[in-house]
Amino acid sequence: MCGRFTLRRPEKLKLERFNRLRLPLPDPRFNIAPSQNILVFVKRTSGAEYSSFRWGLIPSWSKEPKGFINARCETLDEKASFGESFQKRRCLIPADGFYEWKRTGRSKQPYYFQMQDESPFMFAGIWDEWLDDKVPIASCAIVTTTANELLAAVHDRMPVILNRESSRIWLDQNTPAEELKKLLVPFPASQMKSHPVSNAVNSPDNEDQHLPDHVEREVGVTPSLF
Repeated sequence: MCGRFTLRRPEKLKLERFNRLRLPLPDPRFNIAPSQNILVFVKRTSGAEYSSFRWGLIPSWSKEPKGFINARCETLDEKASFGESFQKRRCLIPADGFYEWKRTGRSKQPYYFQMQDESPFMFAGIWDEWLDDKVPIASCAIVTTTANELLAAVHDRMPVILNRESSRIWLDQNTPAEELKKLLVPFPASQMKSHPVSNAVNSPDNEDQHLPDHVEREVGVTPSLF
């Protein structure tokens, strides 16, 4: 599962060449939550571009705006909610970290996961468009897979993370389904790191820049230089 993530340094994505819609560059985000609008990359006839979709995929045939934030890779082509999107409407969702919660008894400790070099990366995503009183709402879900060794100590699932080449293959409309499925594997644990963070991340209203910091730092307080 992936229920929260970050995009702390959107400037590292070099978005200008994908900005065919002339969208403003996104602000840094430290606690992106379901139902919020998020940055996505999609493939159009004119090439790849970025757009803003609601996080929580609403199938086009749905009678109500109930969204799915995650889509399990094992059933992507089996479930009616995801099958057509997997075949025709795939996207990339940029991030530079994500949160997962480890249950210990009755309590849950949040952890932050990122690349070893803290660089941005891409989640595999799917999207659809739903009409709300004839107004289209584009929405998306993050594809998940089994956890790698690093994640497994906290949670049994993780988002599918794609490298540059697999991102290109994922967006290519001509890629056969069997080739796509080969991409939906756990990202190498050796290229990632994690640490516990403050429970302040539990509330989507908290967007403090220190949320991804180690739990020992008090959220919202800048440490003294002396």
